[in-house]
Amino acid sequence: MRSERYLPYLLLLPSIVFLAFFFAMPLAEAFWLALRAGEAGWSLENFRRMASDLYFGDAARNTLLLTAVVVPIQVVLALAMALLLGGVRQGRDVLLYIWSIPLGISDLAAGIVWLSIFTERGYLNSLLHALGLIDTPRLWLSYENPLGLFVSVAVAEVWRATAIVLVILVAGLQLIPKEYAEAAEVFGATAWQRFRRVTLPLLKPSLQTALILRTVLAFEVFAVVLTLTGRNLPVLAGEAYNWYAAYQVPGVAAAYAVLILGLSLAATWMYLRLVQVKPEVTTS
Repeated sequence: MRSERYLPYLLLLPSIVFLAFFFAMPLAEAFWLALRAGEAGWSLENFRRMASDLYFGDAARNTLLLTAVVVPIQVVLALAMALLLGGVRQGRDVLLYIWSIPLGISDLAAGIVWLSIFTERGYLNSLLHALGLIDTPRLWLSYENPLGLFVSVAVAEVWRATAIVLVILVAGLQLIPKEYAEAAEVFGATAWQRFRRVTLPLLKPSLQTALILRTVLAFEVFAVVLTLTGRNLPVLAGEAYNWYAAYQVPGVAAAYAVLILGLSLAATWMYLRLVQVKPEVTTS
């Protein structure tokens, strides 16, 4: 009996050790590095250097803009794809498998794939030239074309990470009993009314999870941007890398990391407030 009493704690121990080594300790070290300034001791000097950095303003703006543009597109697209899958009777698993392929591709590999499309001699220019739409190759990834850089990264991110949202929403739709929609249809509800009054409210827990996860990952976008644009489209995670690897100033790099953490926590709090889930939905 006594051994059974401690069994739950023993089962939780591997997870606690994993979280302590790979999350708690790096997090504490990041705060330590960000808030220490050599012999001056505790200080906000690293945050001051980060804020006065030449690339900081552009990096913050680009990161927030990418998140604001990419995440809503991905949620709407994934929701449409998930609803479409729900109506497919044959070949559903094959379609879900094909749509989930980007999940198995690393960020860097996805960036290389889209680099081969958007580069000067890439597939996009070849296609447009073959169709007679352009005479000379367009420089989509030139530093003189900031809109082209932003759109290229946004398209690559939508392709790469929509599958994450899709998988979450597909799992959420499968948990909704079909009897609810069938009952609404019996009472004369249209397809739009069934989606708005039945499906969408019951899908809120999954939507909340997808929004939080995807937004946090969007704040950390790095490899795709680095591959496609180098430093011509600075983002916060990229600047953290540059300050750590190129400038070898880990304190400022840690300040960038703490800023990304703060943005992630703020976004999570916002979604928990805006997309509130009623208890009866979570327990149904």
